[in-house]
Amino acid sequence: MNEAIRAKEVRAVFPDGVVEVMPTPAAIRRAQELGLDLILVSPTAEPPVAKAMDYGQWQYEQKKKSHDAKKKQHIIQVKEVKFRPNTDDHDYEFKKNNAVRFLKEGNRVKAVVQFRGREIAHVDLGKKLLLRFSEDLKEVGAVEGQPKLEGRNAHIILSPVKVAVPAAKPKEKDKAAGPKPPSAPSA
Repeated sequence: MNEAIRAKEVRAVFPDGVVEVMPTPAAIRRAQELGLDLILVSPTAEPPVAKAMDYGQWQYEQKKKSHDAKKKQHIIQVKEVKFRPNTDDHDYEFKKNNAVRFLKEGNRVKAVVQFRGREIAHVDLGKKLLLRFSEDLKEVGAVEGQPKLEGRNAHIILSPVKVAVPAAKPKEKDKAAGPKPPSAPSA
């Protein structure tokens, strides 16, 4: 900005639409005559592009743009659902429904089967449970690989599936016109 610009010449852009290549000190002087600052917009261009504008206003707009961009983004979290190799059907359904909700919210789901004690001898039961889980959720979640055994835990990760949004139904003419007046009673 202003005197911090090191280039000998800049392509100066002024608010009245004038664009010209001029020495940096002359561009700074002209911007200050207009009551503005000379801000380097594209330092890698040949010659560098500098724009005459209010620095405080420019800073405010940049901050607002970054804030709006953050507001629109969705942070994907990994939600974890834990099972044991001999999890009962009701518990399985309850946890499956939670996983469906997580996937519909746009989060990833990590299903974990924990083995304790002698259960580690039945790793095949845990892998069957994870495969059943991934099969039950194939409409809402895509599997990211096969079940993996790490220590005393086997896990699988599911990502949300993008579902095509059905087209909105056109409104009927009666609904668009508003409420109907009450009809006269017939005698």
